[in-house]
Amino acid sequence: MHLPSAGFSGRLKHAVTGAVDTPLVFLGNFEVENQWALGEPALPRVASHAGSAVVNRMDEFALLLGGKDDHVVLKTPLDDGYRAYLEGLGLTLPTVHVVADQDPQRTVSEDALADPELLRTLSALADDGARLTAHGISTVEEELAERTGLRLGAPPAGVCKRVNSKVYSRRLADELGIRQARGWACETLDELADAVTAAGELLDAGRKVVVKDAFGVSGKGIVVLDSAKRLARLHRMAVAQAERAAAADGTSPRTALVIEEWVAKRADLNYQFTVGRDGSTHFDFVKELLTENGVHKGHRMPARLSEEQVEEITRTAHRLGERLHADGYFGVVGVDAMVDPDEGLYPVIEINARNNMSTYQNVVHEGLAGPDEVAVARHFTVRLDRPLPFAELREVLSGLLLEERGPRPHGLFVNNYATVNAAATDGADGFEGRLYGVLVAASDDLVGALDADITRRLAAHTERS
Repeated sequence: MHLPSAGFSGRLKHAVTGAVDTPLVFLGNFEVENQWALGEPALPRVASHAGSAVVNRMDEFALLLGGKDDHVVLKTPLDDGYRAYLEGLGLTLPTVHVVADQDPQRTVSEDALADPELLRTLSALADDGARLTAHGISTVEEELAERTGLRLGAPPAGVCKRVNSKVYSRRLADELGIRQARGWACETLDELADAVTAAGELLDAGRKVVVKDAFGVSGKGIVVLDSAKRLARLHRMAVAQAERAAAADGTSPRTALVIEEWVAKRADLNYQFTVGRDGSTHFDFVKELLTENGVHKGHRMPARLSEEQVEEITRTAHRLGERLHADGYFGVVGVDAMVDPDEGLYPVIEINARNNMSTYQNVVHEGLAGPDEVAVARHFTVRLDRPLPFAELREVLSGLLLEERGPRPHGLFVNNYATVNAAATDGADGFEGRLYGVLVAASDDLVGALDADITRRLAAHTERS
């Protein structure tokens, strides 16, 4: 087994700080879109929501982005068995700082702001030249930087918010002439009215349309419609909402929606590139999304694409990177894309100018798996009636975890353990957690067998507990 390289970590540091040896302080503030969406118009009844205990414990993914000179802030301490597992694979982990009093409904950034002792610790790191970076930058992370003296290894929150809007994605792709489904970006009520009229014609012709919030996240803030009547009802509600908001704050009514035709596809893709402060763009990878009965199951790498398709995606990444840099952005960018049934590409469905789930899997692709292996990232649902220590899980999945043995890597690499026990509360009858990891094997068939074995053993253990 190869030891992990510093490839992506070094590129990331150089991109966001200009030097490969600048220490970084990582924050895993997942669903930062909820902060960006505050005060923004949204689809009726699909406004911002409080984060869940499990989602907020996805902060532990950030552990795998840093090295020995870096730091990560977490909501709870690492499970001792999980730390031993990671170190046994040859991983050198960053220094872990734990907040004093985590609230399951707060992000790690919000917890850090409420911890005076941690703020003093981070201030000392600022004196040593460390910089703050995160899953995405909002005003919360800007406040943390200001209160600790840590310089941001990222653009300002206003820039990050702007380039993460689905309206921005749609208009940028239109401007660059990148193929998209027929659609409309709407920021005024007049633009929305025109889009509804045009989309209504598609619906009358028997097609479907999708309406998206500018800052929807994780499948929220999106509605698929199959009738002009439903679209008209949603339009009336959106207008009424916009007019109420404008009356309350004395501004002109506005909206922030994208309406598009729902098109056929063979596969969903996600690709990542990194934009440097100097304007350089590095294409990192492209992955294929796996679904089962319409539900997202994980990412497969390598994606099953032709050389020509990969070349087109790479060219698109560089064009997007150039424009993002011109608009003030640098750092990690993830883009959702699609392959149509005739193998044509829709290279830009949505731009996510922040870390993505795939970002936290780089350690697998650059160190723990060889170039000939198939790697599939996914999560397993675990239903428990008590917290499950990693050491116990290791026994349950004995022989199925990725370990340092054998001529070729094979098994599940666990890249977040905090989400397994995040929903456990005193006195609860039971709770549901998620075990995140990357399945590594020599073929799709072996990955499928590994997946089935893990699912079976986890279910059997739950029944015995």
